[in-house]
Amino acid sequence: MIDDDLPAGSRTQSAVPTALDVAVGPVGESRFARAVLMTLGLGFVGIVVFVPVLAVFAKALENGVGTYFSALVESETLSAVRLTLSTALIVVPVNAAFGLAAGWALGKFDFPGKAILLALIEVPLAVSPVISGLVFVLALGPHSLAGSWLLDHGVRVIFAWPGIVLATAFVTFSYVAREVIVALEAGGRDQEEAAMVLGASGWQTFWKVTVPNVRWALLYGVVLCNARTMGEFGAVSVVSGHVRGETNTLPLQVELLYDDYRTSAAFAVASLLVFLAAATVVAKALLESKHPRKAPS
Repeated sequence: MIDDDLPAGSRTQSAVPTALDVAVGPVGESRFARAVLMTLGLGFVGIVVFVPVLAVFAKALENGVGTYFSALVESETLSAVRLTLSTALIVVPVNAAFGLAAGWALGKFDFPGKAILLALIEVPLAVSPVISGLVFVLALGPHSLAGSWLLDHGVRVIFAWPGIVLATAFVTFSYVAREVIVALEAGGRDQEEAAMVLGASGWQTFWKVTVPNVRWALLYGVVLCNARTMGEFGAVSVVSGHVRGETNTLPLQVELLYDDYRTSAAFAVASLLVFLAAATVVAKALLESKHPRKAPS
């Protein structure tokens, strides 16, 4: 605060910083701090990200390019690729639909049990994927009531593709929902209420007002969900049974090759997951450039 008892010239001099204070002190300190933080950040990224990525490709190509590509076209590897892609083709659209519905309900309406539903959506992020897989084995395995009934009717869930889909869907269903919920809560309800007042039906309001407002958040969540779906290891490892050429996804195929002491082939398959991670980062950056996130006020 400015002391009113001081002369006018003194008040001006004490309240307004000089040009030297602005140009030298704070700016010099901020530039030094910025340089230190950038150096630390780039060094950390280099050690944690770039060095392991270079090590993957160096190990994958240590026996030559021919060996690298031959490992990628093996029947078991191609089967793992097909299983991973087919799982993603089911899990991602289902989770996108669930995330949009859950986000709309939680972001636009108040109802009893809303806090409980919001907490349940966070459960897959708090529970270990291995524990999630074990829960599915106990609930739908061949020795459970539901699992034995399904087996009697010719349906195998655990240690088969349906179990992989269920476990993957469970550990990834939070990604889209969380992004959509945040976007809808930030947008408020004014536009939807105005549309209803103007005579729009609930369905029209949803598709013409709500969905366009959250399209970037929806796409952002889909990108994250797809990346986690293709890279999921813990839950899938428990429910898959590790059947060669049948229930091994790409991460499980990497583990299988490495356990067989085929190190170069394991890293060659792992490079496919590296390309997936790079594509995810690029897609994420493009979405953020088109629709940058606002800092909370």
